[in-house]
Amino acid sequence: MQNENAPKPKTTTVGLLVNDRPGVLVRISQVFSRRGYNIGSLVVSPAHVPNTSRMTLTCTGPEDVLHQIILQLNKLVDVIHARDHTDDQAVTRELALFKVACSVPERSEVLQITEVFRGKTIDISDETITIEATGTSEKMDALESLLSKFDLREMVRTGKVVMARGNEIT
Repeated sequence: MQNENAPKPKTTTVGLLVNDRPGVLVRISQVFSRRGYNIGSLVVSPAHVPNTSRMTLTCTGPEDVLHQIILQLNKLVDVIHARDHTDDQAVTRELALFKVACSVPERSEVLQITEVFRGKTIDISDETITIEATGTSEKMDALESLLSKFDLREMVRTGKVVMARGNEIT
């Protein structure tokens, strides 16, 4: 039985700008592991500023604990800034690749589903179709669900990336 007064878990999306140095990822992940939280998704790429990287990560937990984690991230030497984008009107996207095994009669249905989700067929063979799709995490979940009724052989998802709208800093 759950405690009714316990804080409800929330999924938080955090954007970080960090110095591109060895060990930064380890120190960031330690902030989460010390508090017993798992990072749900993590995307790291070079940033537009030389010698920096952009990180986007998601984590689920009580809002007050996640707020404390973000404050701790901002105190790390190689973190230029960390920001919670959960409630922002930010642009969020995820890339997913799906490899679906399907018969020739099923192929047209798979292609129709792909078209509805504005996906692209990036590979096709006698036995499989590989689809590329981008969108929100919820959209990728829905596409996965529809493709699962076929023989979904493989799926690779990037995790969420985020960018603040307008002049706001990510």
